[in-house]
Amino acid sequence: MFIGRERELESLNRLYLSDRFEFVVVYGRRRVGKTALLSHFIKTRKSIYFMGVESNEKQNLENFSRSIMETVNGISARTSFLSFQDALEYVFRLSENERIILVIDEYPYVARSSGSFASSLQLLIDKYKDHSRMMLILCGSSMSYMEDQVLAYKSPLYGRRTAQMKILPFDFEETCRYFGNFAGEDKAVIYGIAGGTPQYLLQMNDQLSIEENVKNTFLNPTSAMFEEPENLLKQEVREPALYNAIITAVAGGASRMSEISAKVGESSNVCSAYLKNLIALGLIEKETPYGEKASRRSIYIIADNMFRFWYRFIPENNSIIARGATDLAWRHIEPHLSDYMGKIFEEICRQYLWKLLLTGRAPVEFTELGRWWGTDPSLHIQTEIDIMGEQDRDTALFGECKWTNEKVGRGVLETLVRRSRLFHYTRTVLYLFAKSGFTKGCAELAAELGNVSLITYGDILETLCGEKEAIATEHF
Repeated sequence: MFIGRERELESLNRLYLSDRFEFVVVYGRRRVGKTALLSHFIKTRKSIYFMGVESNEKQNLENFSRSIMETVNGISARTSFLSFQDALEYVFRLSENERIILVIDEYPYVARSSGSFASSLQLLIDKYKDHSRMMLILCGSSMSYMEDQVLAYKSPLYGRRTAQMKILPFDFEETCRYFGNFAGEDKAVIYGIAGGTPQYLLQMNDQLSIEENVKNTFLNPTSAMFEEPENLLKQEVREPALYNAIITAVAGGASRMSEISAKVGESSNVCSAYLKNLIALGLIEKETPYGEKASRRSIYIIADNMFRFWYRFIPENNSIIARGATDLAWRHIEPHLSDYMGKIFEEICRQYLWKLLLTGRAPVEFTELGRWWGTDPSLHIQTEIDIMGEQDRDTALFGECKWTNEKVGRGVLETLVRRSRLFHYTRTVLYLFAKSGFTKGCAELAAELGNVSLITYGDILETLCGEKEAIATEHF
């Protein structure tokens, strides 16, 4: 079952239809669905697909030669080209007469096994690009390698590509398509647990409850998910132990550099270098208060939901999970899920606002959304705003998100109003998001103010996923 990636497929199809030489670089984290995307794209077209392996040049050349011969002759031949340059030139010559897609998947393995591969490819691109009909696609999971050795200025291939695609995990809207049988609330929770990485979503079963899914995957020592974060780190970095300690510290609430450094027992300089790599991998995100490009108040958060869930709950329960006490481990996790979902709900609410903007229904045409935190000078306390977005110096929106079973009351809206007045915009639009609806007092105040939208999770689900929930939306 292939789901999503409409924009990526549209871009690939447009490039294919140009019928001239195209060179596309596709990269992204492991498990994110790059190979599935490319396989779907080429399945009805004449193509040569070759996946590099972590081996030597001879093995990769033999496999590449076999891929070429199977496409050209329809049989698996044992013959091998003398060099990668010979093999590549053969395909370039073929593509002078017909449209051929050449996909080299896990390109970093190939390029590392053959030091001259990139230079040979550069030479042949320059030689044939003006009269070749090849569509060349280089794909890789090592994001640092693809960015430094393929896309960067110092790369031999710099300036040759005609397009690049960074494949990201699915958002909540796309994730919902996987799960037709989950109840509305469970779709948000499963997104908070598994994130938007297709390989992780495939481990979830929408015929089962959230509890059963967590027990079958994260609390099952024989499951692929049980050790997935640690295994992924081992594939990506040289010193997984320290990376693991840093992510664990962030998951445990250490968000500032000084806190992380103290937690792991390393200097800030060391932690900074490791955090930079984790940011490049898409696992950690550096967040600054909205409107500030660089700030001493910057914090670090876990960017991937699956990693966030795993590091929040699995290490502290590892001993009892290893002993098969699955029910006990779940009882340790379940009471904290609602609190854990708070940040996930904020993310879903931001996606809702982006959907309104992109469909022309947003009352504020913001260019970015973020979270703000700082000092409330009137109360002399630290405060924060869940969502903030600015259209211009005169107009902005502010949002507060509450994932609780109780209806949101008047006091929450009053607090949002007060915090919005920390800024001096002529026009403000307020959004109050709630899992379970709003009290009568909150609705009455919203009506009085006239610039407030009260949005339930049901409305978000309908807007993003086309599903109606029992709780209606109230706009004032």
